[in-house]
Amino acid sequence: MTGIKISVDRLQIGNYVKLPLNWKDHPFLFSSFAIKSREEIDLIRRLGLKQVIMFPDKSSMPPKPVQEIETPANETTAESTLDDIEAALAAEKERRIEQLKLYRRNLQRSEKAFERSLSQLRNLMNKLQTRPLTAIKEAQELVDGIVAQLLSTDEMVLHLMSESPEGESIYYHSLNVSILSMLLAKEAGFTEEEMKQVGFAALVHDIGMLRIPTQILRKTEPLTRPELNLLKQHTRYGHELLDLTKDCPDTAKKVVLHHHERLDGSGFPEGLKAEQLDKLTQMVSVVDEYDELCHPQDQSKAKVPHVVLSFLFKNRTKQLNKDYIGLLVKQLGIYPPGSVVQLSNGQVGLVMSVNPKRLLFPSVLIYDPAIPRQEAPIIDLEDVGLTIGKVISPTRLPAPVFEYLNPRTRISFYFDHSNVPTRA
Repeated sequence: MTGIKISVDRLQIGNYVKLPLNWKDHPFLFSSFAIKSREEIDLIRRLGLKQVIMFPDKSSMPPKPVQEIETPANETTAESTLDDIEAALAAEKERRIEQLKLYRRNLQRSEKAFERSLSQLRNLMNKLQTRPLTAIKEAQELVDGIVAQLLSTDEMVLHLMSESPEGESIYYHSLNVSILSMLLAKEAGFTEEEMKQVGFAALVHDIGMLRIPTQILRKTEPLTRPELNLLKQHTRYGHELLDLTKDCPDTAKKVVLHHHERLDGSGFPEGLKAEQLDKLTQMVSVVDEYDELCHPQDQSKAKVPHVVLSFLFKNRTKQLNKDYIGLLVKQLGIYPPGSVVQLSNGQVGLVMSVNPKRLLFPSVLIYDPAIPRQEAPIIDLEDVGLTIGKVISPTRLPAPVFEYLNPRTRISFYFDHSNVPTRA
């Protein structure tokens, strides 16, 4: 979309404009917006601007023809009225800035909790091969703490986490599957003990991958048949590893061995069917498949979360539990964290957080080149009266927008349970 420079005197309601000012140098919430009132035009003029950039494709009205421009004296709002309007806009903008600061503090707290959990997971996975008794106990303590947090509130916000370092995908994948499985278990009405069981099982479901050669795990070309057969052995390797200690719950061993089984018998290693698979295994299988489709070995084949959820619902209900797929959609929303979206006002952003009780109104980081990225607004769509128009593939973003939004290659989630939804 191409903008054109026009005189402020040609502006009218319905024009979509961009102000050539720093975000902090005007009272409006955004530097780009559709004009909704005569007073907004007068406020733009009051800023001392002679020209603005107007986007015809985003505007519901064309600018005034030059010959129809009225004299400012005939159309200007009273100064006292403008004073009141500007003060109200500035106060609202300041309120949103403070809420944004609170949102970022909550996000940072979730990031720190996520990193602590990852650190614990790295340590316990290393211990599983040398000190399995200690590792099992530490894994159960980690899961018990997360379950306690999940049960401490009826409402939470699921946040997008930072990128994973190369070579650590197993830790991010395992923690992601564990967190989402526990969220689903809570939503499905599982008991506290069942939530702990599914969380622990999901945390160690891919432990057998530690015995697969690194060159196979990192290979982006199609695996040869022998390599694929070896990779499939990770379920048996994991079961053997957990079988070294009698303290590992049998429920976890079943999940580790059977999480690649499918309801129609098309899975591995034993070709089991629905009636032979317990509900914990079926739940972890759904989340594992979701995360694997988002993050395949060959990242060029990765699908965005929005597409993966749709794909599972349309194509995997014979292989995976349909009810649990539905619960996953209910938890993540149709616009999961990590989705790049275009809003109803034409702006582009990155979904940062969702509240399962308000799925159509996630919090979105907005692309605005007039605002430094570290200060970019993260807005609650319901709070500002916007909706999502469509999802955009990150690969289709112009380079400056891609760099600004920094869409994640590895999409991981953690939750903040300390507040009702923060609106920024």
